[in-house]
Amino acid sequence: MIHTIVGYVFLGIGAIFLFLSGLGIIRLPDVYNRLQAGTKASTFGALFSIIGVGIIEPTWFWKCFVIALFILLTNPVSSHAIGRASYKSGVKLWKGSVVDKYKDENEEDEK
Repeated sequence: MIHTIVGYVFLGIGAIFLFLSGLGIIRLPDVYNRLQAGTKASTFGALFSIIGVGIIEPTWFWKCFVIALFILLTNPVSSHAIGRASYKSGVKLWKGSVVDKYKDENEEDEK
């Protein structure tokens, strides 16, 4: 009984994170900000949702744990690859962005 309540709480937290992820993708100004919102919030949302399902159905817990671990390892790596590819292909930062650490580091290396 208590594990069902805890599972639903995890599902609710996951739903909130997934909602915020979608909102961030719609509202943020450029691909780099959207990528961060989409990756961090959707990773947490998926983790909480999947673990919540594993808590509600104890026979599925270890399968859900492995899926959550896979998401935790692959989402940040794929997000980094997309962001780096966007930067290298010339996608511009939002005009309100004031810091470009990647450009600063590359300029120092050239000197």
